[in-house]
Amino acid sequence: MSDSGTGRSAGSGDGTRAVRAGLPEPVKNQPHLPGPAFAAHFHLPGDVDGPYTYGRDQNPTWSLLERAIGELEAPGQEGVETLTFASGMAAISSVVFSQLHAGDTVVLPSDGYQVLPLVRAQLEAYGIEVRTAPTGGDAQLDVLDGAKLLWLESPSNPGLDVCDIRRLVEAAHAGGTLVAVDNTLATPLGQRPLELGADFAVASGTKQLTGHGDVLLGYVVGRDAEAMAAVRRWRKIVGAIPGPMEAWLAHRSIATLQLRVDRQCATALTVAEALRKRPEVAGLRYPGLPDDPSHKIASQQMRRYGCVISFTLPTRAHADRFLDAARLVDDATSFGGVRSTAERRGRWGGDAVPEGFIRFSVGAEDPEDLVADVLRALDASAE
Repeated sequence: MSDSGTGRSAGSGDGTRAVRAGLPEPVKNQPHLPGPAFAAHFHLPGDVDGPYTYGRDQNPTWSLLERAIGELEAPGQEGVETLTFASGMAAISSVVFSQLHAGDTVVLPSDGYQVLPLVRAQLEAYGIEVRTAPTGGDAQLDVLDGAKLLWLESPSNPGLDVCDIRRLVEAAHAGGTLVAVDNTLATPLGQRPLELGADFAVASGTKQLTGHGDVLLGYVVGRDAEAMAAVRRWRKIVGAIPGPMEAWLAHRSIATLQLRVDRQCATALTVAEALRKRPEVAGLRYPGLPDDPSHKIASQQMRRYGCVISFTLPTRAHADRFLDAARLVDDATSFGGVRSTAERRGRWGGDAVPEGFIRFSVGAEDPEDLVADVLRALDASAE
């Protein structure tokens, strides 16, 4: 269990908070961040009490990481709990399946993460009604009536549409609906859903939070004790727990989060500005561009616009040639890492995007080098 009001984080700056988040009180001759606690069970004489009893329930390494994430997602907020999971999908599943029961209704984004249709199928098999609508234009408001849970993904993946989280939360709460926001693309340094009124902030820590492409992790942050108790119970039942090594690596990586995010967001804007000048590039989206359809509302609820750009090249073959020609951009799925990656999303078959649609994750390379490589690859891929 964690509380965002505890810990040694001092100062209000994002960099200070990230560097200090979740660290224990200093002990002479001990490391600043203790190593991972590899334990399936703990000494437990007498009555069953204390925080650590069995490895599927809690672990000291998780506790420090959960405190750190809570300090980033909900700084200064009392009574906020954070739970970590083995992956982002484990975190998503824990909220959805712990809060919904047969006969309930949930509203999902129709343009969200491509695994959500699999979640929908499982929910419907359990007798739960699933309604969908796009993220853009706050369209989920039109199908919200009577829902138990509203799931938002803003910015959406991969289309990068943005919804007015405050507006949707207000409407949902007026009807007794819980709201969960997938904060993966924004990270806690770009957006804080709980400050915008949401009941849950959920994310894949696999992406920019940890940022090195070497950890699978997820988390849920929530303010309602009863709802979070149900999430915790689900984690225990299904065993969707992170390994201590993964938790330790994630905590170590958070220390550089602000450095990485600021570099990647600034470079993403630079790359987007370069792409907008190319005649073969269509449908360019980046919330940080002043003329992006999402910029106005994004600027009201986001502090940073993320490291992901999307655009479309004329054909599938053109997109494939571009990816093959790039030298500083790896053809890989996922996003948020220090090394730039891109992929033709249509190859997965789960997103309603054109065949030439590219999701581009900007890394931490020198901006001038990355822009030069992208422009060279575009030149090389022209027919």
